[in-house]
Amino acid sequence: MVIFGRPKGDRLSYIQYREDNITPQVVFEIRSHNDSNTKMSKKLAFYQRHGVEEYYVYDPQINELLGWQRIDRVLEVIDPMEGWISPRLGVRFELGEDGLEIYRPDGEKFISYAELEADRALGRQRLQQESQRAEQAEQRSERLAAKLRELNIDPDSV
Repeated sequence: MVIFGRPKGDRLSYIQYREDNITPQVVFEIRSHNDSNTKMSKKLAFYQRHGVEEYYVYDPQINELLGWQRIDRVLEVIDPMEGWISPRLGVRFELGEDGLEIYRPDGEKFISYAELEADRALGRQRLQQESQRAEQAEQRSERLAAKLRELNIDPDSV
């Protein structure tokens, strides 16, 4: 959910009356294998009643994206969804061979959680390698300083 006008923070669920009665403007659903059509229809009706501006449902099993946009107080089907740009968020939706891809307003692709974790792991690995290089350089420097001292040369004056 995207809710403008509310502070950021972790919530187990969004309870509108506890949030100054501010309706979510944009709702994203990822459909699971046990979501019945009846359940999904009830969710659409709920969001219709509560004034959601945009509602998107992605089914990863069949790589299908459905969307609705509020027009004249009614959530209307967005057709076609391919290449659709959210009026509220400015993000673009594309269905690729690997699934749903979402692009930021600047055209850059949002990365997946898996890609984010891979980037973090790579960053940690690079940090560890740099730390090892720095430690090796420090040890080398200490060995050279010790050798200079053996030769009666003060390494701090060189």
